[in-house]
Amino acid sequence: MRKKDKKQLPLMIASIDHPHAVELQGISKILDENPIINKWVLQDLTQETATVDTGAEGMTAAQVIRATIIKQMEGYSYEDLAFHLLDSVCYRAFCRIGFAEKGFQKSALCKNIKAISAETWESINQLLIAYGLDKKIEKGKKTRIDCTVVASNIHDPTDSSLLWDSVRVLTRMLSQARERFDDLKILFVDHSKRAKRRMLGVMNAKNEKGRKVHYQDLLKMAHNTVGYATEAASMLERHTISLGMAEELQEIILLAEKVIDQTTRRVIHGEAVPASEKIVSIFEPHTDIIVKDRRETYYGHKICLSGGQSNLITDCVILDGNPADSDLTGKMLDRHKEIYGHCYVTGRCQAKIFLC
Repeated sequence: MRKKDKKQLPLMIASIDHPHAVELQGISKILDENPIINKWVLQDLTQETATVDTGAEGMTAAQVIRATIIKQMEGYSYEDLAFHLLDSVCYRAFCRIGFAEKGFQKSALCKNIKAISAETWESINQLLIAYGLDKKIEKGKKTRIDCTVVASNIHDPTDSSLLWDSVRVLTRMLSQARERFDDLKILFVDHSKRAKRRMLGVMNAKNEKGRKVHYQDLLKMAHNTVGYATEAASMLERHTISLGMAEELQEIILLAEKVIDQTTRRVIHGEAVPASEKIVSIFEPHTDIIVKDRRETYYGHKICLSGGQSNLITDCVILDGNPADSDLTGKMLDRHKEIYGHCYVTGRCQAKIFLC
């Protein structure tokens, strides 16, 4: 027999008997036992705020760090995170979102989560390592070192797509500057549509000769757009209220010039450009080219991780370039010894190393 629908729903579920809910309760307990984490996050959130006691009420430091944990655990986008914090009773309880609160917009989540500095995350990780040692969860007697790649959020880089990105971004910035500072009389020609056609022509060219013709015209438009942007940047620098826009424009100009240089060297002159001299994105210029096992190529950053017997990540190093894994063993062992004073290492090579 089916029961009739209840006229009034309960205000809140007392507890949820599910492994994921139990896991969140354990994480919540650790955060409650280490309140200094909230203080560190609050410092980052209020770094550019003159007063913290006035203005609209936003996310608390505890809500920001807890929402960040959910985002990383589930791999949510900011839009998905905003939905689940509004929809899930379990997540709302974990993030300390009251019954009367509506949740948070994705823009607020993005701004607050990105405000947490890398130094704060490193301090949090060191605190958790000390917590694990104090609770005898991870004694650091054994460690496993491995390297992996964290990919940047960029499209597959090609010289033609990078040139088109440079043209369209510079053109957009020039249009914004002309609308905002109409008294400067910033003059330029919009080559973005033509640049896109040449980019598509490069991709669909039937032979190398036709591809090179499209590249030459695309390079010409990129040169012209950089020239317009350079002249506009010098005009903006003379106005104190537009110094920020001038600096942003200069940054993109430098990146566009690097793209033009590497394309000219590789396509026009047939030169092999070293990976260390290449730029693969004007939006994420810090991205490295990582080749693993001479098979696949990744675009991002190589990181070296140390894990303990309890699977706790005890150390993480973000590396520059693509150093060999074998060269990193000694460095990671030294860092592990600084944390625990000893270690016992096992790896793919079955080597065992003892430190006193």
